[in-house]
Amino acid sequence: MPETRGWLPGAALAVGLITAARLSALWFDRTDLYVDEAQYWLWGRNLDFGYYSKPPLIAWVIRLVTTLAGSDAAFWVRLPGALLHGATALILGTLGARLDGARTGFWVAIGYATLPFVALGSLLISTDTVMAPAFAAALLFHHRAVETGQGRHAALAGVMAGLAIMAKYAGAYFLLGAGLAALFVPQMRLGRRNGALLILGVALVVLPNLIWNAAHGFATFAHTADNAGWLRSGVRLAALNPGELARFFLAQFAVFGPVLFAALLWGYLRPGAGKARALVWFSAPVLGLVCVQALLTHAYANWAVAAYFPGVLIAVPLLLARAPRLFGVSLALNGAICLSLPLLTITAPAPERNGKPLLSRYIGQGALSRQILDLAAVSGARGIAASDRAVLADLFYTGRDAGIAVYAVAPRGRAMNYYEETFPLPDDAGEVLLVTARAPACAGAARDLDTADGAYAGRALAAYLVRADCANAAR
Repeated sequence: MPETRGWLPGAALAVGLITAARLSALWFDRTDLYVDEAQYWLWGRNLDFGYYSKPPLIAWVIRLVTTLAGSDAAFWVRLPGALLHGATALILGTLGARLDGARTGFWVAIGYATLPFVALGSLLISTDTVMAPAFAAALLFHHRAVETGQGRHAALAGVMAGLAIMAKYAGAYFLLGAGLAALFVPQMRLGRRNGALLILGVALVVLPNLIWNAAHGFATFAHTADNAGWLRSGVRLAALNPGELARFFLAQFAVFGPVLFAALLWGYLRPGAGKARALVWFSAPVLGLVCVQALLTHAYANWAVAAYFPGVLIAVPLLLARAPRLFGVSLALNGAICLSLPLLTITAPAPERNGKPLLSRYIGQGALSRQILDLAAVSGARGIAASDRAVLADLFYTGRDAGIAVYAVAPRGRAMNYYEETFPLPDDAGEVLLVTARAPACAGAARDLDTADGAYAGRALAAYLVRADCANAAR
């Protein structure tokens, strides 16, 4: 075994300073909660074992932090991001040290802490961020189970993998990687007993979410199928989208960092041997599957993030051994991104590009909600209704203490988001302030809303005082 001692104090100090700097910047952050963040916060106010579009762990984390803080301010909602990524850096550093020695462990931790997607995930709370430490810990305990043969490590790997799945279903990629590694790298085989313990650990953790899904018509799985697109519509060769594949693939140079992503691809082609080779089976299939998804329909840039927890353990040691100067270049490039992103959130709405704030999608939500809440207060409305998910998300958050009910316009057929599923507008709710881009036939005078800046720039939204049944009929 390589020398593993001595790396942790220095790495913990460096990662701790990076995390403290991120939390300091977060305190001065001038952006609003993004639509997904506001939704996760609302889930935390309504604790459950599952939700319309995601498993529940992110809601539990936000609820825990905001309860301990005694505040629902955006700072506290986002606080877990920097802390969870800091913990992930040290977990991956621990595995890097066990695989390649103390020097590798230190630089894996620093390399991970400065990744572009980690910098962004430390400013915004997301399911990827909540999944990160659990996925990293599953990799570490799986390695320990292979190394020692001890059942407790296999069970802990299963529990951590289960928590990763409870954060985001992409956590299941760990199971795919473990299976492929066992198939193609004999050293990575756990044996029947430990393999069963790992599966049992996963099953015990995810069982409550499976039960919840069964009781709710498998709503989360249906939403996941909707996102994938081709799962419902099938595959047609004529409809393949090579442009979307190219866009997704090129975006990965920004997600993981240009030098590290190139090194990771190099590592896929020259994977080495033994346990280092096994890491490729945890990483490459994830990237490959999401590339296929992009070719078939579309894929968001972050959908392959699970590839980069093992990926950093491939790319960093490879650069340290073969091209240490390039690793220095990588740290400089990624470090510049780590500095620039928090500065943009502090200076928002500046800077601008073509007369539009660079972070326009993250500002303006709260201002619009306050306009709507003020109109509702003076109009005497019994509630506020909207069909736009982004408008609803911030209305619930910004209006959390306003004392007025917020509803989603009742869906026709299957609910298409959490708000339609949980807060549909009853026909007998009385007069409500309907926020919409299209005037309903039964509407009176419109109250135009100011959408000049931020996320709603260019959209014509207005408010109408209408009966609830009229609002639902206008959908």
